[in-house]
Amino acid sequence: MDSSLVSVALPLALAIIMFGLGLSLTTEDFTRIARNPRTVAIALGCQLLVLPAVAFGLVLVFDLSPILAVGMMLLASSPGGTTANLLSHLFRGDVALNVSLTAVNSVIAVVTVPLITNFAINYFDSDGAAGAVGLQFGKVVQVFAMVLIPVVIGMLVRRLAAAFADRMDRPARIGSALALLLVILGAAAGDLDNLTSYLLEVGAIVVVFCLISLTVGYFVPRWFGVDYRQAIACSMEIGVHNSALAIAIAISVLDSTEMAIPAGVYGALMFPLAATVGWLITRRQAEPAPVDPVSPGVPETA
Repeated sequence: MDSSLVSVALPLALAIIMFGLGLSLTTEDFTRIARNPRTVAIALGCQLLVLPAVAFGLVLVFDLSPILAVGMMLLASSPGGTTANLLSHLFRGDVALNVSLTAVNSVIAVVTVPLITNFAINYFDSDGAAGAVGLQFGKVVQVFAMVLIPVVIGMLVRRLAAAFADRMDRPARIGSALALLLVILGAAAGDLDNLTSYLLEVGAIVVVFCLISLTVGYFVPRWFGVDYRQAIACSMEIGVHNSALAIAIAISVLDSTEMAIPAGVYGALMFPLAATVGWLITRRQAEPAPVDPVSPGVPETA
């Protein structure tokens, strides 16, 4: 991949995305969790435990190469982002819950991303292909800086100039979307000759993983009694990963363009898939209940 993209454009794009996320966060988003711990715990359980297990199982079923397998696990460990908040708003989810989950996930990811990625590298490194890209301590610190520093700066800007942060909310979201597009196109352009083969190799697993993520995110909370709007928020938060973060870690930290392919394909496909699932959920919710042919209170005649 072009060195200028790796050294300048890619980290800058991720910084814009994470800074825009920080502009939308306040300390209240973290303290709100104490008032709604059950829903947050269910969502985080799906995000941190269920999805990595699902991704691991799918990798074994689809028999991916070691590098692509690690890339899938890296994607599964990445948190949600501002796109999840936008989609949740579009389908009338509890956006406040999304913001809280995004805030907590962004902090937890500093620990979980290196843990899950190192596990994947150690497990799938049967031929030494991925062994040279392990997340050593220095790279973990790099992940920490990439994730948290722009978020903290954005939160500080909001705290010191709330009106400015509100005015910048829409431009920051647009900038984040453009930055994400830049990251995905850059990752694809870096290995254009093999793009078709990568699409054939990971396209199916990415689609299956995305659909499972979205449905798990909706139905598991519903099974535990979480209300409809919060379940939509959980679905988008769990199903729409921060693929830009996974791409940036794969390329900038782990120096592997191939490892970024699953996240790049996911980033291109998650929007239509999430929109389709969101439409199906809201359509299902909006369908009227079947009418009982016997009116309430009127006895049925023989």
